[in-house]
Amino acid sequence: KTIQAIGLHANIQAHACIGGKSVGEDIRKLENGVHVVSGTPGRVCDMIKRKSLRTRAIKLLILDESDEMLSFKDQIYDVYRYLLPDLQVCLVSATLPHEILEMTSKFMTEPVKILVKRDELTLEKERDEIMNQFRSGDSRVLITTDVWARGIDVQQVSLVINYDLPNNRELYIHRIGRSGRFGRKGVAINFVKSDDIKILRDIEQYYSTQIDEMPMNVADLI
Repeated sequence: KTIQAIGLHANIQAHACIGGKSVGEDIRKLENGVHVVSGTPGRVCDMIKRKSLRTRAIKLLILDESDEMLSFKDQIYDVYRYLLPDLQVCLVSATLPHEILEMTSKFMTEPVKILVKRDELTLEKERDEIMNQFRSGDSRVLITTDVWARGIDVQQVSLVINYDLPNNRELYIHRIGRSGRFGRKGVAINFVKSDDIKILRDIEQYYSTQIDEMPMNVADLI
């Protein structure tokens, strides 16, 4: 949305290739030509394999929140195999785990590292304190983003509420996998608008499961 908003004034055509959305629409948009493609690794790779996304014209690959995408590392490598060797690559990451440095060695030649001052970053200490309160039970409810939810490993979590559905199927599993761990019962509740029904059905089909309408008494499920 940000790229599209900028594009209104700069005549830039952008399209988002995201799992769960129409493949046909992606193909049509890409074949008509766009300047910027944003998307999940799996769907972008699929568009490349279908030859709808032509890689010879790609000049820059940006892996935003690359520390979050480590679970998609194999898919990212698949995408990179189709790209030209002189491509410019930019990795943006809040942290620098070993896996990120490993990715830079495969994608880049003599990379330049740009570090942001600590006081300009999100306060990790404050995050840790909030997480410790949640783990100890002092705090009963945690509201979080997809990025942070991946690192949550708390035995007592029995309920996850998605106030919106994720843009891809893999993120859905990361979200609901926070509940019912270590043999405990767990429930995931999805708030769904009419526009989200297609995404919900795609998740059901992909994972061969059925997501039922919420019963009157949710407490019986927990």
